Amino acid sequence: MSKYYLFQDTKKCIGCHTCEVACKSNKDLPVGPKLCEIITVGPIFVGGLPRAGYTFMPCFHCEDPWCVAACPTGAMQRRAEDGIVFVDPLLCVGCKTCMSACPWGAPQWNPETGKAVKCDFCMDRLDKGLEPACVTVCTTKCLQFAPAEKAPRTKRERYAKAMTSLG
Repeated sequence: MSKYYLFQDTKKCIGCHTCEVACKSNKDLPVGPKLCEIITVGPIFVGGLPRAGYTFMPCFHCEDPWCVAACPTGAMQRRAEDGIVFVDPLLCVGCKTCMSACPWGAPQWNPETGKAVKCDFCMDRLDKGLEPACVTVCTTKCLQFAPAEKAPRTKRERYAKAMTSLG
């Protein structure tokens, strides 16, 4: 697992896609590749009214990533210090093997560079002490980023705060 955990409070997400836009802007991506994606769930009926839900889908930064194992050039890598899976664009030859190997579709094709790209938790920002771009622009603050050992506590605290505001 990655040292970090990016999670979403699905009850707060309004499906605005601001996270997707910030990601593309931060990584200077063209139309096409999405390194994170908001998936619409539903509609479902709540109290007789149709409602949609939204699920945030970034890369999961797997413990034993298939994309890394499949890459013939070593371009797809996993940082030892924090488990972030990333693409080294200098080594990528655009063979798309990583894209075929990932069951989640995290590696994407960048038609402008002819190379694979994927969510790397904005590791350039993390290395400067900043959060990923998607988290910083989230309109409803439904996205949270934390070290993995703090994430369960953060999730519990957010849930407790939400429950006390209801009562």
